Amino acid sequence: MTDLATINELFPPRNTDAGRGASSVEELGSDAFLELMVAQLENQDPSKPIENGEFVAQLAQFGTVSGIQDLNEGFSSLSASLASSQGWQAAGLVGRGVVSDSNIGQLRPAADGGEGAALQATIDFQGNPSGGTFYVQDLTGRLVYSAPLPTGVDGELQVAWDGRDESGELMPEGSYRVSAETQASGQNKALPVYAHQQVVSVAIDSSSGAVTLNLGDGSSVPVNQIRQFL
Repeated sequence: MTDLATINELFPPRNTDAGRGASSVEELGSDAFLELMVAQLENQDPSKPIENGEFVAQLAQFGTVSGIQDLNEGFSSLSASLASSQGWQAAGLVGRGVVSDSNIGQLRPAADGGEGAALQATIDFQGNPSGGTFYVQDLTGRLVYSAPLPTGVDGELQVAWDGRDESGELMPEGSYRVSAETQASGQNKALPVYAHQQVVSVAIDSSSGAVTLNLGDGSSVPVNQIRQFL
């Protein structure tokens, strides 16, 4: 009887690179590997059976490769599930108001569908409760509106502009720059102002999964740079 002690003896490796057959467990696959092991056991020389250690080593090799394949499949499934879940969550942000670090806001029609328009922003008084002044400029730098701010506020305050200039005329919809200042130690001090924006669409990077929000003013902001969701 022919002595076939190992799989390598049953199917010796070839030296050629092109057109070679399977030469490892990874290339054989689970079913082919098991068939070869059964053939090896059936055709072994009874006088020289396979050593227990060698047989266990082959099983361990098969188990390791099979386990890695299962892990890869599991991680791929988990990644696809997470990407799908993230996509649904991101889609739910469309139409939501957000606060970013920008002080450029959008004058939009009134939310209730009535007459007029609105631009909203958040002012951070940074512990200065002495009030101040809120300003709105168009993108050419022309001041179109100003209003006094209440005293006694030392945190954040949300403000809204109805879109009318100093004479009461309704300004056209579009982008405007908002700012504010207060008095500190007898000097004017600029206060941080964050314009509210609306999410019009979202984009998800297929490789990294990063979510980017496309805002009403045409800008795009990574979701991790959003200060607040409204």
